[in-house]
Amino acid sequence: MEVSVEAGNASAAEWLDDDGRPRRTGTFWTASAHIITAVIGSGVLSLAWAIAQLGWVAGPAAMLLFAFVTYYTATLLAECYRTGDPETGKRNYTYMDAVRSNLGGARVVFCGVIQYANLVGVAIGYTIASSISMKAIRRAGCFHTHGHADPCKSSSTPYMILFGVVQILFSQIPDFDQIWWLSIVAAVMSFTYSSIGLSLGIAQTISNGGFKGSLTGISIGAGITSTQKVWHSLQAFGDIAFAYSFSNILIEIQDTIKAPPPSESKVMQKATRLSVATTTIFYMLCGCMGYAAFGDNAPDNLLTGFGFYEPFWLLDIANVAIVVHLVGAYQVFCQPIFAFVECRAAAAWPDSAFISRELRVGPFALNLFRLTWRSSFVCLTTVVAMLLPFFGNVVGILGAVSFWPLTVYFPVEMYIKQCRVPRGSTKWICLQTLSVGCLLVSIAAAAGSIADVMDALKVYRPFSS
Repeated sequence: MEVSVEAGNASAAEWLDDDGRPRRTGTFWTASAHIITAVIGSGVLSLAWAIAQLGWVAGPAAMLLFAFVTYYTATLLAECYRTGDPETGKRNYTYMDAVRSNLGGARVVFCGVIQYANLVGVAIGYTIASSISMKAIRRAGCFHTHGHADPCKSSSTPYMILFGVVQILFSQIPDFDQIWWLSIVAAVMSFTYSSIGLSLGIAQTISNGGFKGSLTGISIGAGITSTQKVWHSLQAFGDIAFAYSFSNILIEIQDTIKAPPPSESKVMQKATRLSVATTTIFYMLCGCMGYAAFGDNAPDNLLTGFGFYEPFWLLDIANVAIVVHLVGAYQVFCQPIFAFVECRAAAAWPDSAFISRELRVGPFALNLFRLTWRSSFVCLTTVVAMLLPFFGNVVGILGAVSFWPLTVYFPVEMYIKQCRVPRGSTKWICLQTLSVGCLLVSIAAAAGSIADVMDALKVYRPFSS
């Protein structure tokens, strides 16, 4: 779209960016809120379990290593938002657009498959996590009333359906930059439940009279074989990788930032630095204090595994905060999927009223195609979550499968191409070494998580959880 000031469209030009799209209004703070919403998610709840598998030495070290790698590769990826000049070059609106502009060929297809499969997996994982938290609210009240000896069993299926209904409603908000308020609310909620988990961990540690745990993590014996120890340790890497997962939507977040100066990449790098530093502090505190409180018995979900029983009302607040956060985080992660399908449909059938006609109602832009497609997507992820409600295992697989290609490989390769890093130079060798090392970690973590899922499926009956 081109706008001519001479033709009397000066006022219209003020509301458009250099690419003819409505002027972006995102800032350092809104970008940080989007990142924190995406990063501090349900992954924080499994970190105490992950550290329990690795111990006091390898556990925190692994978290710091993943934090550094995630931050560094995110800064590389931020440089690829514009092709060419960092302030005036062609914009890449999505992660796939950046891959297409810089790499092209079969790697675009590979990126699309991995990225969108991961986003679908995150939607499934968040559905599972939210239902577990809603079920935990009911169980906490039951334990408080009937005592801890009562199993207080219930199914998570009705809670998954409820979460799906809410997501169908919120999924009708059409654009990424229109959900900034949802991201801020979700970010506040993430700090709320992380702080409660941290506080309860500190209180339990004080009650115990000291730190539990060991330098090497869970010991072999007492129900843990040497093979299980290996698989669980590898799965722990996947859990930590999942906790830092946000690179696959970084370009989409960067596309909400207002035009230069300063360049979008500089703003995004600052937002990433603040967000990763903030979340790492929370992760270290929550994971370490959870392990200190429960040692080898740390649950795979700190606030729903009932390592804590009282005060039950505080657990309820934490789990409500988890649910509210995941409502927002689900939308942050699913918007790229929605946009991809809808852009393809609009290009294929530009004259279809079913696809293009809209009716605006407040923040919602109701459209028959959007209503049908997005509702179907939410229903699909909800049904799959009902079939595989293994929170810890799903988190490990998602983190392992997506970490290397989306967080490391593509950012490294695009940066090398964008900045013309000479092949065989010291910088090129270091970047490729980082990529190969992370590939090996991802393969090992995936193997551990898949082995654990196979064990769980031997005794699981669908829709019985």
